[in-house]
Amino acid sequence: MEAEVAEVLLSKNKSVFSENSHSEGNCELKSYSSGLKWVFLDYSSLWRTGLSWSIFFLLNIGVPVVSHFVYSCSDCDPSHQRPYDAIVQLSLSLFAALSFISLSSFARKYGLRRFLFLDKLGDESEKVRQGYTQQIHRSVKLLSAFVLPCFFADSVYKIWWFSSGGTQIPYLYNMYLSKVIVCILLMCSWLYRISICFLVCLLFRLTCYLQILRLEEFAQVFERESDVASILIEHLRIRRNLRVISHRFRVFILSTLILVTISQFVSLLVTTEPRSKINISTAGELALCSITLVTGLLICLRSAAKITHKAQSVTSLAAKWHACATIDSFDELDDETPTAQIASARAGYPVTSNWDSDTEEGDGDDALDNTNLVPIYAHTITYQKRQALVTYFEHNRAGITVYGFMLDRTWLHTIFAIQLSLTLWILNKTIGIS
Repeated sequence: MEAEVAEVLLSKNKSVFSENSHSEGNCELKSYSSGLKWVFLDYSSLWRTGLSWSIFFLLNIGVPVVSHFVYSCSDCDPSHQRPYDAIVQLSLSLFAALSFISLSSFARKYGLRRFLFLDKLGDESEKVRQGYTQQIHRSVKLLSAFVLPCFFADSVYKIWWFSSGGTQIPYLYNMYLSKVIVCILLMCSWLYRISICFLVCLLFRLTCYLQILRLEEFAQVFERESDVASILIEHLRIRRNLRVISHRFRVFILSTLILVTISQFVSLLVTTEPRSKINISTAGELALCSITLVTGLLICLRSAAKITHKAQSVTSLAAKWHACATIDSFDELDDETPTAQIASARAGYPVTSNWDSDTEEGDGDDALDNTNLVPIYAHTITYQKRQALVTYFEHNRAGITVYGFMLDRTWLHTIFAIQLSLTLWILNKTIGIS
């Protein structure tokens, strides 16, 4: 299964996900977008749709349910008992089901190219297209980086559990053949579920990064001659894209947040019972499942907070642009010699303030929010128009929202602190991390 998935992910020559229109943009983007068409996410025909749902029910529901009831092993020795298997299987299967249903809905409504905004990428600049190409490359690598370590750790546990269980573990006919088949099915089920979960999170990250590239490109309008109307139209287009992304993913993000929080609380309550048996062999999968769920949630929240921060940084950039232009216009009316900073700014070179003269970078690494003055090209725009534009930015803050709540860094820090506290508590109970 893993080899088949990798082959499809890295394919460059297959047709794009069933969509009538084709982008006239970068061909490499097309090839890598077609690589995201998994066997179990193909809706190009009726029988492939049936195959996708059949694999989903088999690996996400059938195998975990049978495994839980047949291999609960309550009579085994303490190291082979699985008292927390129900929580692990239920949490992971629910997360995978939520991800699969979301992907199915996206595929039927939009298609992959439209969903990733590839159909409109031809209207963007070459810099945006190249940056998006690099992120598609990186998304495939990140998917492997998140999936393979979790799959390897769970595979090691399952191989140890079946190989060292002996006759305690139920089997049919041939003990060795039965254990090998069941172990492979369980590993495929685990790989399938975590791959689906991380795939949706990384697709959300990918769509957010495209808007980040557009915002960075949009910020350059303040450094060249532009009229207010063109700036306003471009910002309205970006805000609309952010609203579209928020609308598509709001159910998934909110459901994931609720699911992960409930799973963490239940795991915490169960592991802190007086008679609970906590060690790496009995609760190792619980710790691994907890890490997987929290990682997927944080990928989504961090991507949402980053794009929200970038979008709101445009307001400070516009205010700085307005201030520089206003100061420059008053200096032109004054007979006094303009300062070196204003003269340099009028010449078109950004000026760095004294406290930003060193090479040390901030933790935000945000090019839109720095202490450099904006080059003055705004003398062709009246004060009233600049003030109206800044007022518009102040009262129309863009970003990722979930039913009206803006996902900014404050929300990210709060949720991260709660989830990390629960995760560290579980890890402390399972493998002794203090």
